[in-house]
Amino acid sequence: MTQTNDPLDTTGQQSKGAHAKRDRAGKGEHSHESRSRSGKGLHRRKFLGGMAGVGFAAVGAATGTFALLTDGNTFKASAADTALNIPDLLEGTTADGTTTFTLTAKTGTAEVISGVTSTTAGYNGPLLGPTMKWTNGSTVLLNITNSLGADTSVHFHGAHIPPKMDGGPQNAFADGETWSPTFEIKDEAKTLWYHPHALGTTAEQVVHGLAGMIIVEDDSDASAALPSEYGVDDIPLILQCLAVDTSGDIKYNIAGYLASGLTYPVLCNGTNVDATTLGFTATKKRTRFRVLNASPSDILTIQRGDGGTLTQVATDQGYLTEATEVTSIRLVAGARAEFVLDLEAAVTLQTVVTTGWIRGGSGTYDFLTVTPDASDTPDDLPSTLNTITRYDTTDFAARTITLGQSGQLMTINGSAGTTMDSMATIMTTLDAEEIWTITNSTQLEHSFHLHDVPFQLIEINGEEPTGVDLGWFDTYEVVGGGSIKIAMKFTDFTDDTYMYMLHCHLLQHEDEGMMAALMVMDS
Repeated sequence: MTQTNDPLDTTGQQSKGAHAKRDRAGKGEHSHESRSRSGKGLHRRKFLGGMAGVGFAAVGAATGTFALLTDGNTFKASAADTALNIPDLLEGTTADGTTTFTLTAKTGTAEVISGVTSTTAGYNGPLLGPTMKWTNGSTVLLNITNSLGADTSVHFHGAHIPPKMDGGPQNAFADGETWSPTFEIKDEAKTLWYHPHALGTTAEQVVHGLAGMIIVEDDSDASAALPSEYGVDDIPLILQCLAVDTSGDIKYNIAGYLASGLTYPVLCNGTNVDATTLGFTATKKRTRFRVLNASPSDILTIQRGDGGTLTQVATDQGYLTEATEVTSIRLVAGARAEFVLDLEAAVTLQTVVTTGWIRGGSGTYDFLTVTPDASDTPDDLPSTLNTITRYDTTDFAARTITLGQSGQLMTINGSAGTTMDSMATIMTTLDAEEIWTITNSTQLEHSFHLHDVPFQLIEINGEEPTGVDLGWFDTYEVVGGGSIKIAMKFTDFTDDTYMYMLHCHLLQHEDEGMMAALMVMDS
C-alpha cells in the first residue's frame, strides 16, 4: 500500500468561485458524450443539454438554491398513471437486546425498460431491497446470505460503525456464504442506505438493483415532530438513472456505456418513469420524503413542477438546524436528502437528470404526483430541528486529497486503488480532528464519499458554505477543476487490520481506482 502516515499542512490557494458554477463542459474522460433519452413520454420531458464531466465554472446555483430547470413553458402536474411502489419494511426479530435482520442477495428479472425483461439483482427480491429501520442506541445483527454466484459485500453507507462491520472490500464474502455483522447504532436520526462494495464489482452489482434504504430513528424532539409512519407519511424515494440496451442488458462499465443503441431510463423505487408519472395519495396533509440518488454516476436534481418550494429538513447525515425552503435539491451519486410537503392540492415532483460520466441521462421527468386526501391540520414545524456546532478548524491537522487520473485508471493521491495493496492509505488516530482539502485535478465530475464519520463543509471552491450546505454530509460533489474543504473528527472506533474507505461515488470511477483506505489507530 502507498501510505500517508502524517497529515500534510497545505496552504495552497483555493480555486475561486462558488460550487454553484457548473455550466462549463469539462474535458473528455475517454470520450464524453451526453445523450438525450429516446422512447415514450416526450410530453413529460423538457430536455436539457447533458453536461458530462462538468467543470468548475458550471451550473448557475448551489445545492440549496439551484435554479429551477425548465424550458420556460407552463409545467402542469399530469395525472398519475401508476401507484408508487413502496419498498417493504423489513421486520427484525428482537431477543436479548439485539434486533436481527435477514437479507439474501440474489439475482432476478424485472422490466427496467417497458416490455423488455432485464436480468437484475436485489435483496430478498428481484430488484432493490427492503427498507430497514434502526433505532439510536439499539444493537442490530444482520444475517446476509450471498446467492449471487459471485463475491459481494454489503456496505452501510453513512453509518458510524466499526471498520470490521463497515462492509467495505475487506468484508467481501463468497457465493453461498453468510456474513453476520453486529453493532450498536450510534447514529442519530438520518437516512442511510446499503449496497455492495467489493473491489471492482460495485458498479455492476448496484446498477443491477442491489440497493436499499435504512431509516435511523431517535427520540429527539425533531423526530417526534416530523412524519414517521412508514409508507403513509414517511416515504422512501430511491431514484436511479441507468444505461440499458434494447435487449434489456444493464450497462456498468466503459465498454457498455460506449455501446450503440442505449437508452437511459429513470427509475423510482424500481419503476420506470420515462413515460409514466407515478402517483401517491397523501392521507396526511404533511408528508416526509427521503430521497436517495442510487444512480451509478448521474446527478439528480429534485424540484416541484409548479415552481414551488420544498421544505428540506435533512442532508446525508441528519437534521438541519431548521427547516429550510429550497427550490430544488441537487444530489450527486450516493447522496440523500429529506424534505416535507404540506399540501392542499396535487403537486408533481420532477427530477432533472444531468450526465455525470462519459454518457448518461439528460432531461426533466415528472416522476411522482402527490395528491392530498386529508383533513388533518399539522402543527407548525419546530423552529429548531438540530444544534450543529460549527468546527473551529484553527488547530485541525490538514491534509490534501487529490482526485486524479492516469490513463484509464482513476487515482487518489496518485495511486489507483484497484487492489487493497495498490491504494493509498491514510493513517490517523482516535479523536483526531482534521481538515481535508479535496482537490479535483481532472475536469471530470466526482462525488466524494467518506466512510466512518460525518463531515462539515468548510469551503466549496474557495467560498464559505451557506444554507443547507451548513449541514452534515458524507457525500459531496467535487466539480472538475474544483475543490472542497471538509472537517471531521474520528471518534469511537479503531482497528489495526480493518480500514474504512474514501472514494468517488461515481461507481465506475471507484471501480477504476478512485478509492483509498483510511485506518484509524489508537492514539
